[in-house]
Amino acid sequence: MTQTNNRILDELARVMTDAAGAAQGLKREAEGVFRNRAERVLRDLDVVQREEFEAVKAMAERARVENERLELRIAALEQHLGRPV
Repeated sequence: MTQTNNRILDELARVMTDAAGAAQGLKREAEGVFRNRAERVLRDLDVVQREEFEAVKAMAERARVENERLELRIAALEQHLGRPV
């Protein structure tokens, strides 16, 4: 009787192990499908990537600083020439 119970339990353990492996495989497959779908949706919405956003943000900041510098320079030149600011 003990040997029969052990075989049943061994078989049950094997089935559970196989089921857990199959569930992990399904999980990986579902994650891959979801990731691909999400990437496609974002691409279709023309959402910019973080790296591109940060690059443009840095360019805008540099342009703003340069614009302020040039405004001060123009004001100084106008004052030097005697024109109203």
